[in-house]
Amino acid sequence: MLPAQPVSPTATTAKAVPCGDKLPVIAAKVRQVMKHSSSRELFAYWNECRGARYAPERGDIDPGAIRGALGDSFILALDGDEARFRLAGTRVCALFCRELRGLSFLGLWSQESRAIVETLLRAGVDETVGSVAGAVGHVTDGEVDLELLLLPLLHRGRQDGRLIGILAPLRVPYWLGTQPLRELRLGTHRHVGPLITSSLNSLPSALPTERRSRRGLVVYQGGRS
Repeated sequence: MLPAQPVSPTATTAKAVPCGDKLPVIAAKVRQVMKHSSSRELFAYWNECRGARYAPERGDIDPGAIRGALGDSFILALDGDEARFRLAGTRVCALFCRELRGLSFLGLWSQESRAIVETLLRAGVDETVGSVAGAVGHVTDGEVDLELLLLPLLHRGRQDGRLIGILAPLRVPYWLGTQPLRELRLGTHRHVGPLITSSLNSLPSALPTERRSRRGLVVYQGGRS
């Protein structure tokens, strides 16, 4: 599971990207795209860390800088057609009532959802494209709505098959940690990057303004602010 680590007072300040008086507007735009606070926190931090790059280096990610989202976060490693958990937060593991490290990510999904999920994973690795999606998890007594966020990571300036993400329930069910999710079913999904800029001021370009399709992925291209 992802450990909570102490952060020095200057750890995140050194990587902060100035955005001036546009921060409230940017935050409102992100809320339109991502429903869960953990998704918004990780995306904002990922965006700060990457600067003018397509994605941040995996070594840039400080777990302590995303303390609020840490329990809902995970890191995947892709090797060929297989995606496995490298790390998984405590709340992600609680959804399935087991430790997920080393397990197949695609194995959590229903058969009809796997091809689309694999497309999202490949888009992250091959095209350095992030994705946000709705999902439904099923248990014996019912189901729960979740949000999935997938964001690419670089290694020494190159994409090496690593993704960081969020899987979190939009409302915490009473059975969390007592009944494991049996399978996940993917809902609507959209493209959320990359954004090539040294400032958060262009963040609204992640918002849906023009819809097109690419390799089974619904892509929303926006203009610069």
